[in-house]
This record gives sequence, structure tokens and C-alpha cells, in this order.
Amino acid sequence: MRFTSFLYPRVATALLLGLVSTPFLSLGQGRGAGGRWSADGRTLVAVDNNGIVRTDVVNGQSTVLVPAAQLKRPDVRTGDTPAPLPVADFEFSRDSSKVLLFTNTARVWRYNSRGDYYLLDRASGTVRRVGAGQPGQSLLYAKLSPDGSRVAYVSRNNIYVEDAANPGKATALTTDGTRKRINGTFDWVYEEEFGCRDGFRWSPDSKQIAYWQVDATNIRDYLMINTTDSVYSRVIPVEYPKVGEAPSPTRIGVVSASGGATTWLQIPGDPQQHYLTRMEWVPSGNTLIIQQLNRKQNSSILFLGQPNGSVTPIHRETDAAWIDAKARWNGGDPSGWEWLDGGKSFLWVSEKDGWRHLYRITTNGKTETLLTPGKYDMAKINRIDEAGGYVYFTASPENPIQRYLFRVRLDGKGKHERLTPAGQVGTHDYNVSPDGRYALHSFNSHQQTPVREWVQLPDHKVVRPLGGNLGTRPGRDVRFFTVTTADGVTLDGWMVRPANFDSTKKYPVVFHVYGEPASVTTNDVFSAGSNNLFAGDMAKAGYCYVALDNRGTPNLKGAAWRKSIYRQIGRLNIRDQAMGARKLFEQHAWLDTSRVAVWGWSGGGSTTLHLLFQYPEIYKTGIAIAAVANQLFYDNIYQERYMGLPQENREDFVAGSPITYAKNLRGNLLYIHGTGDDNVHYDNAEVLVNELVKHNKQFQFMAYPNRTHGISEGEGTTEHLRTLYTKFLTEHCPPGPR
Repeated sequence: MRFTSFLYPRVATALLLGLVSTPFLSLGQGRGAGGRWSADGRTLVAVDNNGIVRTDVVNGQSTVLVPAAQLKRPDVRTGDTPAPLPVADFEFSRDSSKVLLFTNTARVWRYNSRGDYYLLDRASGTVRRVGAGQPGQSLLYAKLSPDGSRVAYVSRNNIYVEDAANPGKATALTTDGTRKRINGTFDWVYEEEFGCRDGFRWSPDSKQIAYWQVDATNIRDYLMINTTDSVYSRVIPVEYPKVGEAPSPTRIGVVSASGGATTWLQIPGDPQQHYLTRMEWVPSGNTLIIQQLNRKQNSSILFLGQPNGSVTPIHRETDAAWIDAKARWNGGDPSGWEWLDGGKSFLWVSEKDGWRHLYRITTNGKTETLLTPGKYDMAKINRIDEAGGYVYFTASPENPIQRYLFRVRLDGKGKHERLTPAGQVGTHDYNVSPDGRYALHSFNSHQQTPVREWVQLPDHKVVRPLGGNLGTRPGRDVRFFTVTTADGVTLDGWMVRPANFDSTKKYPVVFHVYGEPASVTTNDVFSAGSNNLFAGDMAKAGYCYVALDNRGTPNLKGAAWRKSIYRQIGRLNIRDQAMGARKLFEQHAWLDTSRVAVWGWSGGGSTTLHLLFQYPEIYKTGIAIAAVANQLFYDNIYQERYMGLPQENREDFVAGSPITYAKNLRGNLLYIHGTGDDNVHYDNAEVLVNELVKHNKQFQFMAYPNRTHGISEGEGTTEHLRTLYTKFLTEHCPPGPR
């Protein structure tokens, strides 16, 4: 349940260019923005105005690998190449003779993963369109085979393979694809909640392809209605499994890259009661590794699978609440596998001891070694340097709202070692070179303006600055704090006091909330204390602006903190927020309890409604955007992960839904929703409106026609939303001291 979208460029595979090989990841799905590292750890490759360019990270010198003059689209009528080819992403063949180019991209739900592909022969300069027989802008996740001889892609939910020497002549590996029988990619809910988009993998020997097939035949459609783009309305169906509905049966098969019958893996368990969240080939041999989660997502099994269909379980794990998938600690992307020893072992992430830790597991499942012992959470893996014997990862053992770089030995011996300098307090991110010698370092905090630089590891010596400079932010006074509620729960928070603050005056307070397991609001970042929806400066206007993170938000505070919200969304998180507000009022007499507002988006919109309805004596004004009004209306993967199955505990879903408490509204409510929201459907808005009308509750409502969850499409939309938000807030929660 999110409302931002990003395109993550993938790591290319070109050995002669010295690029690191990261097989089986497609354009449009891959992980890691910021360039493609060379094997020697000295250069990155990216697209700029000069073409595809390799840049030395130490001296900044650039070498053009593919000149812009070669990046031109052929004319389908004449064969000439007059038009420039804007490149969104690229992949080199292993011998570097060919480059697969991704262009003319289009959005599929959240990501620009659909578009056109061209194959450039570097020697001849010839550029040919891949999938020439398919509709334009219809290809997904094209990728070269490891030996560079073929290219595979998905179009209209079928998988195709073409000869790289003669693209355009395709072999269909699947032919049964329809809108609801999906080969090589995923349905809406797998993409949204597991991060799964690219749904096929080349075998290491380039002879086979393993792929997912999702059968959404029995999943009912949610019908969105476009009423503005023509004089007659148009129905847009989305196969969307609501909470309580059985998942789409999903299976994994192996097919020859030359075509023929698919052999389906005989994975045990009812496919309508399980999810297949990860699948990759083991680097050596003809073996697959697959992760299966049960429907409640509290049981995980890893299987090794053979192309003949047989499978063997090698690792099992259970949890009293839920088990997070890889997307949680890999930037939203579940693809790839952290192999070691050429596939004889791998890294695994688990919270089974109460903290998110790294383990090394042998591929036969017989040996497991904890690499990061201690009472702290690993946030993400930044790099595995197997030759050097280290894994680099982000964590913050001392302060959960910050992030620092650490490394630990892969053999499990020794303690973790912090590499980020002690004096740089805040949030850091690193794109570490394959050999661990260099990293692209990004740093910011609530006081520190963002800075980017190349650093040498492990001493963190700056070798080349890129942008920004170390210095405190001018203006806004953002203060981080903790507050302990009457329930004994300590919450992290930040506060921006009004400009020209006078403690003898009374000031209005605006709370920004999220409150659900998908996001946090109180990390120590430069954007802390900002409100892009307010037209102006909140502090100068005379508001106190506050955020608190309740239990259940994904802070680095241990599994018990995160999973305490299990079956308690809409209750535990709401009480924490309200009790946190009450404690702040006790501590700060200058907060005007007659002028208290709250706002949030998506899960934060739901939290806003709950606070306004359940604690009307505290929160007098609320602005809820794209909120889930009834948990039974949201998708099964998200809601069942955190709430269980409504067939077993429906009362928790009812007690956790804002609509249950709508009759208690006493304050000022502005509710905003896009009618084209494929994520949190517009029916949430209409049932909430009906409930408020039923109880004669007056409120303000704004529907944005055909806008999606981010409410950004259409001319003037963003400015209109900001104006609406600001006008309502200033009218119903007037700014300034009293």
C-alpha cells in the first residue's frame, strides 16, 4: 500500500567491457540505481547525451562505449536510421558485441516496465527492433540469453524468443496467454505486494527458460470507469483479489528455449492457498531454487527444483505473525539470489531470533551460520564481496531512525564493523563496488543537505565529490525526540516549531501520519518536517508540524515492534498515535488543543480517518487522501499478511476499519480520492460517504476523475490538490499564535 513509483535500472552484463555479470534480471525490473559497476571496481556505465558512457569513479574521466550516433531508431519503411533513440535502459551481451536497448517506455500500474526494444550490433552499427511482429510498446522484460545468442521477452502475456543475429523472427514458448492467464509476468497484486514483475529466467546454459504462470481466471474484476475521455464511459477491468478471496493459482514451469512443451514443477500444496514469491537458477547446473509462502504468509519453504519437475525442500521457517519477502529489504525488488561458492551456499535474511539478520545457508540446507548476531536489524544488503570475504550492509544499531554502512565477514567470524564515519549523523546509502574498494555515497539528515561523493573503502576517504556539500540546512527547525505514552510505549517523532516561536503563546499542531506496516514517517532524512501539500511554509504560517511512528511501522526496532500490529491494524496503531499526542500536550503547554489537525495518504489516510473518528476529543480536523475505509475492500496479500483471514477472524477486520467508527465524526473532514485508483479502489470512498450521510455527518469530499493512487495525472492536478489541502487546513485549523 504505497503511492510512489520508481523505475529501477538494471545491472548490465558485458564481460569484455569489464561490467559485472548479474544474470537473469530484466530491463525494467532490476535493482540498483546509480550505474553498472565494472569488474575492477573503478568505473560505472550509464547513459548520457554522449551515448552509453563509462566513467572512472576516481578521476571522473569518461569513455564513450556506444556513441549517441549509433543510438538511432530504424525507419520501418526505408530501413534508414534517422530518428534518435532515447534509451531508458540497456544490456550488453557477454562478448559486448550487441546491446539491447529499452525505449518508448510506458507504465504498467506503477512502473514503466512496458515499451519497445532494439538490438544494436556494435560492429556494423545496425539497429533492429525486437518483437517486430508484436504491437508497439507491448514488450516487457526483454533480456539476452547468457551466451548472447537469443533474446526473450513477454508480449500480451506470452513468452517469445528471437535469434539475436536476426531479431524479428519469433518463436512462441507459450501460446495460451490471455488477460487472465499470465505467462512470464504477474497480476496486479503480485506486483503491488511482492514486487514481482519480471516472471521468467534464462538458464545458465541458455538452453531453457523457467517462468511463472498466474491463472487469474477465477479472480473477479474490479471495474474502474473512465467517464471523461470520450462521450461514452469506458470500463477498465482489473483482476483484483479482495481480502478473503483465494489467491490466483500460480505455478512455475521449464520450457526449452527452442520451444516445445512446458514441464511444470510439482511443488506440493494447494496453489490457491500458497504464493511462489521467488525463483532463480542455481549458478551451476540445471537446478532452480524457489520460495513458497503459504496464504497467511507465516510459513516459508525453499525448494530445489529440477527441469523434470521434481522438487526437494531444503529450508523451512515459520512465524507467529508473518514472514517478510525479499522486496522488504531490497528496495522493493524480490529478484536475484545472494549466491556464494558458485551456488553451493547463499545468504538468507530472517527475523526468527527477533531481529532481521543475515544467515549463510548451504544450498543443501544442512548448514546455517548467523553472520550478524546482536539486538539490531539489518536494513539491506549493499554488496557481497566474496573474494574479500565480506558482506556490506546497512543498519543502525544505536538509533533506528538512521542508516549507516557496516560490513561483516562471510565466514561468520568476527564482529560487524562500521565504515560510515562517526561524525556523520543521519541517513546514508551506498552503491558499493563489487570488490568493496569504492562506493557511491549519499548522505543526508534533517539538518544536513543531501551530498553525493565517491569514497574509498574501508577508510571512507573521499576520492571525488559529486554534488552538494556538508553543511546544515538553513531555516526550518526540525527537532527529533522520543515520547513515552501512558501505555509505556516509546515512540520516535519529529517536530517543527513555528517560526518566531513564543512559548507564552498557543499554536496549532498538525500531525502527519502513516501508521501501517508499509512505511515510516520519522527517519532522519532531509525531507523530515516537509509538507509538499501545503502551499507555503508551515512554520512561517504559524503551525507546529509533528510526526510519530507507532508500533507496527517498519522501523529498525526489532520484529516484536513491527509485528505487534498483527490483527491489530486500526486499533493498536491508532491508540499509539492518540496516546502519543496526549503526552505531547502534557509536555508542551503551548500546543493549542483546540486546533489539532491530522493528515495522511493511503495507509496514512486510513489512520487519519481512525483518529478523527475514534478520538474526536483530540483531533478536530483531518485530511484523508486515498484511504482504505473498509479493510474487506483491500487486496488479499497485504491485508491477510497483517490481519489473518477474514474467514477466521472477521471481527478484527471490522474493528480495524474506519467505516466502523464514522458515526463518531465531530470535527472537520476533507476526504480525497481518485476515481481511477487501481490500488485503493474508489468504492472505499463511496461506502464511507454513504456511512457519513447515513449519520448526517457533514464533511467535504473531493473526487479526482480518473486519477490513480498518486493523484498526479492531468493538467493542474498537483496544484489543485495543494490549493485544496491548504485552504481546508487554514480555514478549519487556523494558523498562528494566540
